[in-house]
Amino acid sequence: MSESDPIRVFATHNFQPSDDYHRVFEFLESVDRFYYLNVSKPENLPMTGGPAALRIELEEQIKASEAVFLLTGLYDEDPDLVGFMMDTADANDKKMVAIRPFGGSEDIPAEITSRVAAVIGWNDREMADALRRHGRGEDTSRWEVVDFPGFDSDGPVE
Repeated sequence: MSESDPIRVFATHNFQPSDDYHRVFEFLESVDRFYYLNVSKPENLPMTGGPAALRIELEEQIKASEAVFLLTGLYDEDPDLVGFMMDTADANDKKMVAIRPFGGSEDIPAEITSRVAAVIGWNDREMADALRRHGRGEDTSRWEVVDFPGFDSDGPVE
């Protein structure tokens, strides 16, 4: 993944951007050297055609993605719409990653957890790694280095 080849991500929406929707991209923006393209367009609300036009627009947005972020809070508002987006992602072999509701501790419905590749929280690095892993199949193993001042490999420094 590079600036010339960003990961294409779709975040679920109901054609009205929510706080969680905006928060996803704020978190991704904070990840250093992580390039993505937001292919979800809540502002593209079809003015004619009714529910069929909405479904066609969502299908096109999902097809353009490499991975889908499923905002689980939206499921409570409109389970049928979220179910349709999940069906569309499955039909187009798009991996789905569920993001827990921001600040919430409620359980995620089994209808979601049984169909997604991963369930993550609101952590910028975890979100970027989930996209790399499930959208591109990249290895995202990391080693954390913890520095303890006043100690070296032999013990306390005097």
